[in-house]
Amino acid sequence: MSLDKAILGFLSYRPLSGYDLKKIFDSSVRHFWYADQSQIYRTLATLTEEQLTTVEVVNQSEKPDRKVYHITPAGLNDLRGWLLGPFPLQQSHSGPLVQVFFSGKLSDEEVVVKMNEAAAIFRGVLDRYNQVPQVVGDYIKMVGSPREAYFWMSTLDLGIETMKTQLVWAEKIIDDLTNKRIPAR
Repeated sequence: MSLDKAILGFLSYRPLSGYDLKKIFDSSVRHFWYADQSQIYRTLATLTEEQLTTVEVVNQSEKPDRKVYHITPAGLNDLRGWLLGPFPLQQSHSGPLVQVFFSGKLSDEEVVVKMNEAAAIFRGVLDRYNQVPQVVGDYIKMVGSPREAYFWMSTLDLGIETMKTQLVWAEKIIDDLTNKRIPAR
């Protein structure tokens, strides 16, 4: 998936500023697509150059002018074409898995420390994911569609299940090492 498609998706609901888009990313799709503010603004500029969005400058008396982006008919067509296109698969890259792959070079104690750190991260992410449904009410209000919210929640469900599986995996490695069920160095 490209950041531009996610932005077009959000703009298909209503016009938004770059700041608004960042808030929406962080409260809705962050569990599978992180975007920082500068990436969002660069992508908005590109989408506007490609005439997939337009920008409206809203004057504010006490603050700097606000730029609100609107999706164009061409932007809607681009989004729809992408949604109907082939399911985008990406090659997997995982620094943590490369570390685990070569962890046979470490002592059991060293690997247990690493895997306890990983398990703590997985638990923290699960806690954050479990808080996300609290924003669903706001999301439904924004898009005005329980159908849209259903598909949004299905991505969260996959994120939760994936994180649970990673936690079980880390805990199994810890248990195997602690109980000496793997060959010694």
